Amino acid sequence: MNKTLVTAGLLFLSLISLPAQAGKTLDSIRQRGEVICGVNEALVGFSVADAKGEWHGIDVDVCRAIAAATLGDARKVRWVPLNKMQLFPALQSGEVDILSHNVTWTMTRDAAMGMHFTSIVFYDGQGFMVARKSGIQSLRDLENTDICVQSGTTTEKNLSDYFRARKMKFRSVVFANFEASIKAFLSGRCQSYTTDATSLLSLIQRASRTPGDYVVLPELISKEPLSPAVRRGDDEWFAIVKWVINALITAEEEGITQANVEQQKVHGSASAQRLLGHQEDTGKLIGLDREWAARAIAAVGNYGEVFDRNLGAGSPLNLPRGLNRLWRDGGLLYAPPIR
Repeated sequence: MNKTLVTAGLLFLSLISLPAQAGKTLDSIRQRGEVICGVNEALVGFSVADAKGEWHGIDVDVCRAIAAATLGDARKVRWVPLNKMQLFPALQSGEVDILSHNVTWTMTRDAAMGMHFTSIVFYDGQGFMVARKSGIQSLRDLENTDICVQSGTTTEKNLSDYFRARKMKFRSVVFANFEASIKAFLSGRCQSYTTDATSLLSLIQRASRTPGDYVVLPELISKEPLSPAVRRGDDEWFAIVKWVINALITAEEEGITQANVEQQKVHGSASAQRLLGHQEDTGKLIGLDREWAARAIAAVGNYGEVFDRNLGAGSPLNLPRGLNRLWRDGGLLYAPPIR
């Protein structure tokens, strides 16, 4: 056998067995003792603070899982509420370690704004809300109407592209934040309000005393894959965030829940034991210890539990899983193998 090939092969094997080195972001997190997480100011199901100041939502649980995996305590998170104009500068400047902020993964944001998207945590699409009494039943009925939309978002561009392509006229009424735009819609300033369909339901639950007076039209006009994002330049931190999310998805696939983590470590399938650090130490691949995934799952549950608690049957929104079902159940949710 060629000696060069043998040497290359041995070098490759030695490299893949080396433990990962902690990156600068993880070093900073360990020194300060908390993960700084940029979240939406108030979006039911994704991130919202209750009367006691406790944060809840699927984006919140992602950050709690990361804190549990990296620091051993899901409570060690500093929450930084951000509006749409603040969120990207906050990440780029280092004000936050991670954006977990119902942000759509797009090429421009991924390639040109100094950030990496990690893993899709929710598949959404842009929808339109109208007053039930308006009689509006489809997007065709919105021609020549006023539509409230938030500025600086993919929503605003999607709206313009969709109506222009169909030669439909409308008047865009633009606001800088969710609060102003939803208030304008509820006051009758606009005939409809547009953003991600799930956000529409979240906003109306919070903003109106009679959410049943409003309805989301059946058409969706875009793909909105929502993903946490981290700054470029720290591959170790990027890997940690990505694989913590993948661990929550894999846990659902394996039947690992918040309640049975300890049992599954010893009595689960081979892949479950590998994930939970009983058979193998996958933590060394991302600069963590072998219990990293077990702690994350024990803190927030698997993806299905996180979804149900914040968006599904256990929440005021009562959303069906839809596209966010596991791949084997007809959805799009899929985690690469943890091995």
